[in-house]
Amino acid sequence: MLNKNPLDLSAPDTRHPMAWGARRRALATLPVLLAVLLASGCAGVHPPAGPGQTSVPVLSGWFEGEEVFYITTDVSHADVAKEKGANFAPRLALALPEGRPVPGRSSVDKVYAVTNFKQASVFASAPFPMGSTSRDTAYSPLWQMVKLTWAAGAAPQVLRSEEEVLAAVERGDATLEVTRVVLNCPIVHRGPKGALPGVAITRPPR
Repeated sequence: MLNKNPLDLSAPDTRHPMAWGARRRALATLPVLLAVLLASGCAGVHPPAGPGQTSVPVLSGWFEGEEVFYITTDVSHADVAKEKGANFAPRLALALPEGRPVPGRSSVDKVYAVTNFKQASVFASAPFPMGSTSRDTAYSPLWQMVKLTWAAGAAPQVLRSEEEVLAAVERGDATLEVTRVVLNCPIVHRGPKGALPGVAITRPPR
């Protein structure tokens, strides 16, 4: 009788004399393949941490009146990525919701960038406490850039929170432009409120 089920390895395939031998050899290699996968980390095995350190440019920003420090690693827009010295990662834009965003249902938050006045960016959220015990579920390291432009005749001032940003807009002193630019900018240090393990600011950020 012919072996009509290709997944049944209990009987040889009489139509192909070499098939059973090949299958036995394939089965014999499975333990070796599994060992390779385990060694390579495909099964979720964490490699031991190395002793090396690296230096990454840290930038300062504002959140609820307090200075925070972050790094910029990836940007969805090529020109902005070049300006910030980051990786160009166009697929980050796919994180933006289609249509009107639903609060709490998006993987991105807002970061406000002032176009005609020199000041640090303003973040809408930040982790607290820093690290794996953070309770701020609104925080995300992915940010949708919102441009703020001071109106002609207005007196620009440093804005240190999202509330101050929205108040300036409500007064008519500034306007907002929501862009499709997404940045990956993890907040890594919150001054006296802590930092990620191993993160230290050795000199004032630029």
